[in-house]
Amino acid sequence: MLLALAILAVAVWLGLLMGRGAFWCADQRLPDAPEPAAWPVVAAVIPARDEAASIGAVIGAHGATRYAGRFSITLVDDGSTDGTRAIAARVAEGTARPVRILAGAPLEPGWTGKLWALEQGVRAALAAEPETDYLLLTDADILHDPRTLSRLVALAEARGLAQVSLMARLDARGVWGGLLIPAFVFFFQKLYPFPLVNDPASRVAGAAGGCVLVRRSALAEIGGIGALMDALIDDCTLAALVKRGAGRKAIWLGLADTEVVSLRDNRRLGSIWKMVRRTAFVQLGRSWMMLAGATVGMAVTYLAGPLLVLLLPLHGEGGAAALGAVAWALSVVAYLPTLRLYGGDEARAFALPLAAVFYMAMTIDSALAHLIGRGGAWKGRTYPG
Repeated sequence: MLLALAILAVAVWLGLLMGRGAFWCADQRLPDAPEPAAWPVVAAVIPARDEAASIGAVIGAHGATRYAGRFSITLVDDGSTDGTRAIAARVAEGTARPVRILAGAPLEPGWTGKLWALEQGVRAALAAEPETDYLLLTDADILHDPRTLSRLVALAEARGLAQVSLMARLDARGVWGGLLIPAFVFFFQKLYPFPLVNDPASRVAGAAGGCVLVRRSALAEIGGIGALMDALIDDCTLAALVKRGAGRKAIWLGLADTEVVSLRDNRRLGSIWKMVRRTAFVQLGRSWMMLAGATVGMAVTYLAGPLLVLLLPLHGEGGAAALGAVAWALSVVAYLPTLRLYGGDEARAFALPLAAVFYMAMTIDSALAHLIGRGGAWKGRTYPG
């Protein structure tokens, strides 16, 4: 029995390493592309709700963007109570780029807060700049390097992409950030293998909501932001609609180093737990069968190998322990490229099973939250489960 479990664990890791689009290489980085003959018009839209800690730096960074074309910024304040709007207005006065700051209308039925704010921001941006070619959908806690927009647009223009997205570099400070954040990025790549997302022939689609540059025409073709109105995982939903829509459009997704950086503090376990709890059960289609399958799958993939090794004195099956060691080693090999992106001690790769235990617990907690009607809770709002 234990030997069969060990063989299964090894087979799973060999399958992941050889048959999942080489997701684990973590090598999809924003490439340099030739400058377009004419720079398109771009409008950034930023939804914000109680982001006083980061909004000043974010608006300042967008205002300092080095882009040869027309570029404007629209911030939609989604009912903040911490002075977000006032801080943004004060910083906007000193920027070289036009900044529009809107007070968001009350949340309409059927919408999530972020998407309702984006809808209002997109309308305002297009009304002010009717010639807009691209929309940069980003968050109020995401800091953009001054050169990032030019590089995103150049790539989109050179390759004829309908959408370009960068997964921001997340805060991985402290014990909890160091343990859980690189693992989060690894798991995300496994769910949405970036090389397959970037392959026009593949149906796999994904995006990272902190930085999405989408062609205005592509967004219009899928029905605008309204096509996502109730999506909790809105970034990947957008990517799927754009890529799989009429005419099958090419999209691109990569990992950021310093091009796009998240300012959200992940040093506390509770911060990470809330982030995962909000959408983990949604990712499983709100299916209890899927939850059971995912839990068993995670246990076999991440726990079987280490436990067979560590519990050898109890079970005494040397062959099973040896294969368990192989499975554990394969997981370390797969995890190292992502871990290196975040620096630090590479020995942390052996702690991936521990991180997996926490994510399994967060996913189960997400399901229980949906069961009691608290699914999708975020910043004072709870969305239907």
